[in-house]
Amino acid sequence: MSHKKFVITVMTIVILFVVGGTSFIYYEDPMWMYGHNHTYNDVQNVIDERQQKPNAMHFQPFNYDTLLVGSSRSTYINQNDFNGMNVFNFSASNLSVREYDPFIEFAQKENGKDFDRVIIGLDFFKTSKSESSTILNLDSYIKPMDERFYHIKSLLSFNLLVFSISNYQMSKKDVSAKERTYNRYNVADAMRVDSEVTAMQTEEKIEKFREEFYGEKYDYNPNYKQILLNLKEKYPNTEFIIFTTPISTPLFQELVNQDLYPYYERWLTEVIDVFGGVYNFMYPNSVTNDITNYFDGHHFYPEVGTLIAHRIDGTNAGVPEDFGQYITTDNLDTHLDFVKSAEAKLKNRIK
Repeated sequence: MSHKKFVITVMTIVILFVVGGTSFIYYEDPMWMYGHNHTYNDVQNVIDERQQKPNAMHFQPFNYDTLLVGSSRSTYINQNDFNGMNVFNFSASNLSVREYDPFIEFAQKENGKDFDRVIIGLDFFKTSKSESSTILNLDSYIKPMDERFYHIKSLLSFNLLVFSISNYQMSKKDVSAKERTYNRYNVADAMRVDSEVTAMQTEEKIEKFREEFYGEKYDYNPNYKQILLNLKEKYPNTEFIIFTTPISTPLFQELVNQDLYPYYERWLTEVIDVFGGVYNFMYPNSVTNDITNYFDGHHFYPEVGTLIAHRIDGTNAGVPEDFGQYITTDNLDTHLDFVKSAEAKLKNRIK
């Protein structure tokens, strides 16, 4: 083979590989820029929700009356389960209370109008100084979207090719093989695990929270209430609906064991002071007592998210009576007595 033929052959192979790779990435759309849906891309990896969801909001039609914002726990709530509301779930992994504002601000800009309501999922462990002091924004995710060759760069990414292949394989089997995956309509699913794995992962999460979040390192952020107040005041035309995320009872018990219950009470009190009320799901009840409702004692399965949605939208369809109570200043003391009683009963049962 002559040198010229060799060069032509190599260039042809390279071009075919690049064209094939870019076409496949477009076909799978792992960064949610194009919106097409088919059998082989309906199970999507979580690459970076802070980029994927803004991409979908910016490059595809976006018109909603309600925004849901929260951490990875809230990602498992199906945005279509809220009756009477057109909801977009803008929750993302490890979301800080400091990120609620930039998330709402960006979504409102893309929506072109104020949201009628914003539903916020609050996590107790995010009340510490270490988890709620750093001021964060979405600038590093938003700015690249306006670059001239943003789409082309994504199509030429080898990493996205790898994710596209994974998406294709999962979609072909129609199964979630990751801790969290999405369909093409921003609805998350979780990989199912058996009871033994659940128990093991729950113990691991308890240990992690004991060491990283609940132990001596925990220090309640005295500015937490002001952060929430600033958020409410910035969006005066929007109704805020607040709920607490329901961790499993063993994880809640660890909170109590680490002497953090007074901060739990302070947290609920401050949230009520700012917003007038809160749907509290984070206490021992028939849902949180059953660890099979979680895959790690920390993240609940989507079925629990459906119960949360139905409690919030007022239909209460299929929701156990003891799961989720709307708390205001009028019934806060009564509710806290109920939580203490439920905790005491569990301790006696363990003994």
